[in-house]
Amino acid sequence: MLFAKVVLGLHVEGPFDYIVPESLSKKIESGMRVGVNFANRKMTGYVIGLTRKSKIKKLKAIEILIDNVPLLDKQALLLTKKVAEYYCCSWGEAIETALPDALRRDRKISFKQADKDQGVKPKEETVLLHDPDMQSRWSAYIKYIREAQEADQRCLIIVPDRSSLLAAERLIQSEFNSCFSTIYRNKPGELNEWVKIKSGEAQIVIGMRSAVFAPLKNPGLIIIDQEQDFVYKQDQVPHYHAREVAYIRNKLNKGRLILGSSCPSLESFYKTTTGEAKYKFFSRKNNLPEIKVVDSSSAAVRFNSKKSFLPKYLQDSMYSSLSLGEKVLLFLDRKGFATTATCSSCNAILKCPRCNINLVYHYKDKLLSCHFCNFKSPLSNLCPICNAGYIKFTGVGTEKAESELSRIFPSARISRIDNQGSNTIAEADLFLSTRSIIQHSANKFDFIAAPFIDNSLNRVDFHASEKTFCLLNGLLDLAKKKFLIQTAFPQHHCFQALLKNDLQSFYGQELKQRKQLEFPPYKHLVIVKIRGKVEEKVKEKGADLFKYLKGRKKDKSIKIISLNPGQPAKLRGNFYWQIILSSKDVKKVNRFLKISLKNFTHSGLIVTVDVDPI
Repeated sequence: MLFAKVVLGLHVEGPFDYIVPESLSKKIESGMRVGVNFANRKMTGYVIGLTRKSKIKKLKAIEILIDNVPLLDKQALLLTKKVAEYYCCSWGEAIETALPDALRRDRKISFKQADKDQGVKPKEETVLLHDPDMQSRWSAYIKYIREAQEADQRCLIIVPDRSSLLAAERLIQSEFNSCFSTIYRNKPGELNEWVKIKSGEAQIVIGMRSAVFAPLKNPGLIIIDQEQDFVYKQDQVPHYHAREVAYIRNKLNKGRLILGSSCPSLESFYKTTTGEAKYKFFSRKNNLPEIKVVDSSSAAVRFNSKKSFLPKYLQDSMYSSLSLGEKVLLFLDRKGFATTATCSSCNAILKCPRCNINLVYHYKDKLLSCHFCNFKSPLSNLCPICNAGYIKFTGVGTEKAESELSRIFPSARISRIDNQGSNTIAEADLFLSTRSIIQHSANKFDFIAAPFIDNSLNRVDFHASEKTFCLLNGLLDLAKKKFLIQTAFPQHHCFQALLKNDLQSFYGQELKQRKQLEFPPYKHLVIVKIRGKVEEKVKEKGADLFKYLKGRKKDKSIKIISLNPGQPAKLRGNFYWQIILSSKDVKKVNRFLKISLKNFTHSGLIVTVDVDPI
């Protein structure tokens, strides 16, 4: 008798044994989808192996064989298994993450199997390309792709967003005659593109985060552009990071992995110090602007900031540039008119009912909005707590700043860019923007000011310095003549590295601090999240699980650090508590958690694991 080992897209460990009916025994192969009965539910399973023996006595039989040929080859099965081990999810969850939505819904397809890869493999290596002004790395990518094409190797290119994807498509189309394919989640025709890649028709594949799982046979070259971008981290289970999956895939393929970045992540830069990756730095082609760091804690700045959200010295600097006909950009990473709405009578702050986060007031739409869950509410004249009739607004968003700038600079043409830099430089004199300007603007500005950068630096996040440094580097690339930063921490290594034009000094100092604190990349952090609708139940179960994990026998390298409310503590109607663990060996901590959580009852609550949170 033949048995199939089947995994499911559920947060339960498998595989589960099923009897293979005689009628299917000559058709079934590993990597195929099957219809099975699991816990009295009809579900799609994935065959990961076949055997003639099973230790389970009472077994169900496979009900239907969905595929004629395997969807998942040996490489895909091994990759998803490694991903499941690294990100503490089930093998079935990893497989479903790797497949288009249509294939998770039992869509039947037919395709020819790709020919065996005949390409000459390069020497296995990882290379980090550090390109501060973002003008050299694509030339290097093209060179690597040409080398791969000459060796008859397939190439996989991952970019962070749609605009980068369109630009990459145009460049690849102009440079190469090879057949290429573009794939990303929920793309119209995504399944057709998947089949095209699976059949071996595409030599080059371009895509966003999920494309790291594209069914490209034996890619000899994988490129991750702007590898530091946090968009590569999946916010749903499994919480994989495309860059880490690319590392895993490249080790299995023994090919070449190229990481390109204008401001490398600490994790990637650290690998260059340990010899795991080569480091190549491209010198800036553009001259740096004059960089000035102003101490916002000085008496002069505080005194001049009382009547306006902009201190007098900054107003004067902006006026000087505007009077010379120069283009000025004021960076403010807060959308809306006001960041807080408060009752003048009872001092109650209006919060999102689903997330318990301060609602942001948008003057144009006369709406209060939650920027976490997109909850929207018309502005009421009455306080919902005490029914008093006056709501006051505090905090400055881009809408309010635009109004203030119109008052301060009445003759200037002002343009606010909240979502993307589609505006041309000729349309205005003074621009106001959030961080979206960095990725989507081809424009350069004579003078850029970042007077509120401490909002980024002061977050409760061990990545705060790294994120702020990358943000400032992005703004620096847009400045032609002057770049002004206002901060209460002028001696912080984030700002000093920019002043001295010594980018490596930032990484050296930041890595030193991370090592002292035993933070990534020196150790892995893992967060166990408990969520549910009833706050007290979530808090109680969180405490029980924390005590349970502390009491279990575990490897000495595993540390259970803390139990605390989630960040945020309430999101989209659910309350969150979280347990933070750390370990040098991510596989050990994940094995410990999988066994522990399997034996821990949490009825009515959802428990998830986030490895390497951002």
